[in-house]
Amino acid sequence: MWSKTYSTVTTEVTKEQMWKLFQDVNNWHSWDEGIEFAKMEGKFEKGNTFTLRPKGGPNVKIMLLETIENQMFLDFTKFPLAKMYGEHQLEETPNGLKITNTITVKGILGFLWRKIVAQKIVEDFPKDIQAQIKAASIL
Repeated sequence: MWSKTYSTVTTEVTKEQMWKLFQDVNNWHSWDEGIEFAKMEGKFEKGNTFTLRPKGGPNVKIMLLETIENQMFLDFTKFPLAKMYGEHQLEETPNGLKITNTITVKGILGFLWRKIVAQKIVEDFPKDIQAQIKAASIL
């Protein structure tokens, strides 16, 4: 198993603004320059799935394993002989909103999918979260 976490604290947005941004999956491409599109039918809730296409990559099906409004969501992507989990947390602190993202890869070919997919996601966490904050601040 391989796992990496990144956190930042901001006073620029509220957890409600961030949640509104997250649940609007069909517009993720407007703030995430690493994806061509994301498409979800239905609500941003446990058990629902959406399709995401990374720039230059194939469509990927992602399932929401858990959603707690204004607090966190956990998503799951299945690869051949590996699984990837993305945990996204929003926590109010005395210093502002703490935003934490964790990527975990498990499975026999986890090392391969870490190298192909997960490592780039983790490397982009700082700039991606800043883009999220900027986009959410106008909601």
